[in-house]
Amino acid sequence: MSGQEDFPIICETCLGENPYVRMMRAECDKECKICARPFTVYRWRPGSNARYKKTEICQTCAKLKNVCQTCVLDLQYGLPVQVRDQALAGNPTSTLLQATTDVNREWSIRAAEKEMDEGLFKYGRLETQNALSKVTRNAPYYKRNLAHICSFFVKGTCTRGASCPYRHEIPEQDPELKDQNIKDRYFGKNDPVAKKMLNRMSGHELHPPNDPSAKTLYLGGVTEDILEQDIKDAFYVFGEIQEIRLAPKSLSAFVTFAARPSAEEAASKMSNNCTLRDKKIRVGWARSSNAEAGSKGNNTTGGAGGNDFFSLSGNAPFAQSYIPPNPSLSKPSYPSANPSLFGSKGV
Repeated sequence: MSGQEDFPIICETCLGENPYVRMMRAECDKECKICARPFTVYRWRPGSNARYKKTEICQTCAKLKNVCQTCVLDLQYGLPVQVRDQALAGNPTSTLLQATTDVNREWSIRAAEKEMDEGLFKYGRLETQNALSKVTRNAPYYKRNLAHICSFFVKGTCTRGASCPYRHEIPEQDPELKDQNIKDRYFGKNDPVAKKMLNRMSGHELHPPNDPSAKTLYLGGVTEDILEQDIKDAFYVFGEIQEIRLAPKSLSAFVTFAARPSAEEAASKMSNNCTLRDKKIRVGWARSSNAEAGSKGNNTTGGAGGNDFFSLSGNAPFAQSYIPPNPSLSKPSYPSANPSLFGSKGV
């Protein structure tokens, strides 16, 4: 029965960074939000600044989809089910028959449990897919465990101050992510997070610049532990490298190839699949010297122009910030700084 479990099936992010986490266990405390059967609920706090989390679905439903019982994301890649199933099209383990009635749902769940007990149902880690490894995170994202934003603070009426258990921040306005529920995420249908991810994956194509002399690629996220030899080992397979320049202050680097076709091949194959020393590196086209002649600004671009390094927002450049001029030194900044204003005259 789904109500008897010894330990929950949760991902590393939901478990938290504290290795000595304490969990509260309540047998048959709530019903599963997928199959509506009672199951053992676990409740814990992933960290000192995190909110309390609990399991939302039973272990049987989690095993059928290989997802976390709390966030309902894939255990291997940490991605929504809709994104994973689309990349694993044709895989028999990536689909689940949705029962339309309570009797059919109960029968299908019991049949799946019987197959699991007999070792006939295959679940667990899947074969590594390049399409999924490009968008998955290399490390747990613990910011997902932070407390929710205080709605009273957003309205300007919160009176608890530092003792408020919720975050005092202004939320980012994203209307596409407002309507989310567990069933849509579990079955991989109408999931707004997955749709946004799929749209970003489909539109994330690195277009080469129009300047034929452009042969330099921009690498973002290059930390101090990444050496020049590491970059050379990753990019020399595409052709002769003319120069590698490191910019440790901006956590970036520039790779210049001897031939334009080599740079185009490296940009197309490494734009979504560049990892150095277990760190994901952003790859884009660097601005050519011809383009720098008429403008003063950043020395990187994401292809056709502007400051869109990785073609995430089309060809629209970022808004330029306005810096006001320095105040004039000939005029006093305030009345009391003028010695002759209030009758005080120099001798």
